[in-house]
Amino acid sequence: MTLKVIGAGLGRTGTASLKVALEQLLGGRCYHMSECFGNPANPPLWLAAAQGRPDWDAIFEGYVATVDYPACGFWRELADRYPDAKVLLSVRDPDKWFESTRDTILGEDIRQIAAMSPDTAFFDETVFRDYVGHFGDRAFITDYFRRHSEAVIAAIPTDRLLVYEVGQGWEPLCAFLGLPVPSTPFPHVNTRADFEAMVAGMKQMLASGPGGLEQARQSLSDIHQERQPS
Repeated sequence: MTLKVIGAGLGRTGTASLKVALEQLLGGRCYHMSECFGNPANPPLWLAAAQGRPDWDAIFEGYVATVDYPACGFWRELADRYPDAKVLLSVRDPDKWFESTRDTILGEDIRQIAAMSPDTAFFDETVFRDYVGHFGDRAFITDYFRRHSEAVIAAIPTDRLLVYEVGQGWEPLCAFLGLPVPSTPFPHVNTRADFEAMVAGMKQMLASGPGGLEQARQSLSDIHQERQPS
C-alpha cells in the first residue's frame, strides 16, 4: 500500500475533519496525529525521521493518506518519496489559525502535557521546534503560517496540488481526486471545544500516576475509532 494523498496543511486547518473525509473517499486509513498514540512505537519512528533516519514504509504501513502533524512537517520528503501521491494543502485565515493554535496545539496546556509524557522529544522535534521562543507571538506565527503555505505552493506542481479550506466541502476535494461527491454531509469534528475537553481529560489521566499515559493513549485511540465513517 502507498500513500495517495499527502496532507501538507498544518494542524488546526480542519485536518481531523479531512482525515474522516479522506477515509470515506479513499476507503482506507488516513494518518493523523491521533494515530501516533494508538501505538507506542509510533513516536520513536517519527523522532528518528526528524533526526534524518525515516522509515516511511513502517510509519505508513496500512495507510492511504496522511494529514496533520507530524507528517505535515515532512511534506517535502513525502512528496519525493511518493511521487504519484497528490498533495493537499489545507489552509485558513492566518489570524484565526493563530487564535486556534494558541488555545489548542501550541497552547500552554498541551505543552505541559507533552512535558509530562515520555514522548517529550517527539513533540519537541515534530511539532514545537519551529515555534520555540515565539509561543503566543501573533506576528511570528501568522508569518510562519503564510511562509509554510507559500513554500508548498512554490514547490508542488499545480496539477498535483489542491489548496483547500474545509468550508468548501466535498466538491473541490472530490474533483481533485477524481471521485464522486458523497450524498452524506462533509464531516465536522475536533472543534476547539472538543479539543479543550480532550486536553482536560488527558491532564487528569497523566497526573493520576504511571498508568495515566496508557490511559491517555487509549483515550486518543478511542476518539479516533469514534470518528470513523460508518
